[in-house]
Order: sequence, then structure tokens, then C-alpha cells
Amino acid sequence: MKFAKLAIASVALAATPAMANDQVVSGATVTGPEGNAVGTIVAVENGTAVLDTGKHKVPLAVNMYGQGETGPTITVTQAQLNSMIDAQLAEAAAKLDAALVAGATAMDAEQAPLGTIVSVEGNNVVVARGGDEANKVALLREHFAVTPNGLMALLTNAQIDAAMAQAAAAAPAADGAGQ
Repeated sequence: MKFAKLAIASVALAATPAMANDQVVSGATVTGPEGNAVGTIVAVENGTAVLDTGKHKVPLAVNMYGQGETGPTITVTQAQLNSMIDAQLAEAAAKLDAALVAGATAMDAEQAPLGTIVSVEGNNVVVARGGDEANKVALLREHFAVTPNGLMALLTNAQIDAAMAQAAAAAPAADGAGQ
């Protein structure tokens, strides 16, 4: 299951506005327009309730939920919600595939320059840090996203540097282990 951090069309999920919906709590079963279960709220924090449909975990604003006789409601069925999330994930994957190509530049999670994509083979993406072919790092496809500002690694340069330092420190220990 992927945690879908996606914007859901507010028109599709518009609920009757409520000042406070005390039904939106962790563990509550959410029903759809036909009275069928859509999923269970697994977390509520900072005005967002995460709805687990069994296929996706979807963050929705608390004010997206209506109040029903048996608990919180939304205006779409489980199948409709899963279909919307599937479509958004497919679109995001297609955009990522189009952006992850040799020669593309990427930034880090803080929007600082990361480097140039050298190659993409399966799930492995090799980046020349700062465009320096001698300073390469291999990241996974899942470590990237396409944003309005361009291709972004979901890691900071500092996190990548720390991981590389940790791997370098572990390498001599592993080399000496067989002796």
C-alpha cells in the first residue's frame, strides 16, 4: 500500500461543511453516498484525517467529511476514491518516467542543486553530483518526484552525504571481515 500524498478534487469530495466534526477520529469507519464503508480513519493530525481504503491511505482535510448517523461520510464510494488515487498515481509515475532521463538536472529536497542524471536502469538512478562525473551517487527511482519546479530528489544533499559517509565507513569493515 502506498501512502498517497495527493490532492483530491475538492468538488468530488465536497462534504457538508461543519464547524467541527467530532466523528472524524482515528478508528472511525467512513461511509460513502450509498451507505457502504469507504475505509477507516487511521490518523487525525493538523486538520487532516488519513483514510485507509484497504488499497490506499488518503489524507483528506477534516472538513471534507460530513456527519452521518453512524459516523463520518464522504461523497464518493470506495471504488471511486481508489480509482481517483490510481489515476493520480499513474499520472505521477508517467511524469516521473518522462523526467528521469540521462542529462536531466535534479535538485534536492531543499531545492538546492543535486546534479545531472547519468543513467537510469530499472529502479537505479545514477546522478553526477554537481555535474561531476567523478562524484556519482546511485539513488532509487522512488527517491524522486516531479514538482512544479522540476525533478526533485526526496532527500537533501546532507542526507545523501551522510549516507555516503556511512557506506564508506562500513566498506573497510566489510572488506576486512573475510580475513
